[in-house]
Amino acid sequence: MKYIVLIGDGMADYPLEELEGKTPLQVAKTPNMDSIVKRGKLVRALTVPKGFKPASDVACLSILSYDPRKYYAGRGPLEAANMGIDLKGDEVAFRCNLITASDDILSDFCAGHITNKEAKVLMELIDEKLGSENVRFYPGISYRHLMVVNPVSSLGLTKEGLLETKCTPPHDITGQSISKNMPKGDAGEFLSKLMEKSKQVLADQEINKVRIDLKENPANMIWLWGQGAYMDFPKFYEKYNLEGAVISAVDLINGIGKLIGLEVIKVPGATGYYDTNYKGKAEYALKALRHKDFVFVHVEAPDEAGHNGDLRAKITAIENFDSQVVGTVLEHYKDLKDVRVLVMPDHATPVSVKTHTADPVFFAMAGEGIERGEATEFNEAQAAESKEFVENGYQVLDYFIKGQI
Repeated sequence: MKYIVLIGDGMADYPLEELEGKTPLQVAKTPNMDSIVKRGKLVRALTVPKGFKPASDVACLSILSYDPRKYYAGRGPLEAANMGIDLKGDEVAFRCNLITASDDILSDFCAGHITNKEAKVLMELIDEKLGSENVRFYPGISYRHLMVVNPVSSLGLTKEGLLETKCTPPHDITGQSISKNMPKGDAGEFLSKLMEKSKQVLADQEINKVRIDLKENPANMIWLWGQGAYMDFPKFYEKYNLEGAVISAVDLINGIGKLIGLEVIKVPGATGYYDTNYKGKAEYALKALRHKDFVFVHVEAPDEAGHNGDLRAKITAIENFDSQVVGTVLEHYKDLKDVRVLVMPDHATPVSVKTHTADPVFFAMAGEGIERGEATEFNEAQAAESKEFVENGYQVLDYFIKGQI
């Protein structure tokens, strides 16, 4: 038996007036996700436990069967794992965004989706100017980078102080005051100084001058958040006796995959944005299943559209996900023999609020041995009528693979 999980990050949404009270999923053309619903069942699930901030790290840990209440240790170490950075001793990893600051306003949490090449130059400069033996910066992908701190006494920091300092995700405060949302806590002053100094380092860089000339948002500040320390995970194979792989353009998701023993598969043209190689992800997943039992495919585009408040882009991203990812998989497994397919959003990213919410989401699954339900469409309205609800998101895979919770 083969098992395929397809994640449309942030697909779930709220009813919108401009859509006459419907959600993007209700309006988008999604014949392939609808087909999975018709051939299987639609089930509600809570992927973000109460008390946790809704985000892909928490939600995808849940979906992959790891209870965040036991295994979540922050976003930073998950991304570090994929970047090949081994956290030692008391080291703490922070997510480091390149952002656009307009005076005291955080105007763009992703600096106009700066290119990898541009970002690498700027992050290497940040490391040169602000890094030290105990503070290191690492270039990642586009606007997503990493800072690792060794909290030695000379810095006046402790591991606990770094971990407990309140840091706000930049995508939660787009258009809001920077000064009012700076880190707060034992390490707040230390982190805030680094962020302020970064503006001086990046202010006159030629890359940013060119971006401004091209009417693109400059990467003129770093934003530190999502800190965490190393956490040891039981391996996926030990849990399910299945060899698996993960496909994503996002370090966070690939990092989770590495830590739980999944093979990370790189797909050419996978960008983590609207222009990602949708079909390529599905094709590489099908290729992986020739020698793997399980594959987890993650597509970021709907989430990015939600953060941008771009309704048209979100509908398009959902339709691309349906036709090129889900459709490619179903075309290969026409009769769903010896295979099970699950499709879902990890969390909601409503365009009306431009950030993640902790609302329950839903999944559709079909394939060999899965009974049929009554739903016919993959959307929030039909999911609300489902009689089945997986209260603990980390049990979704148990239901999908084992048929029981």
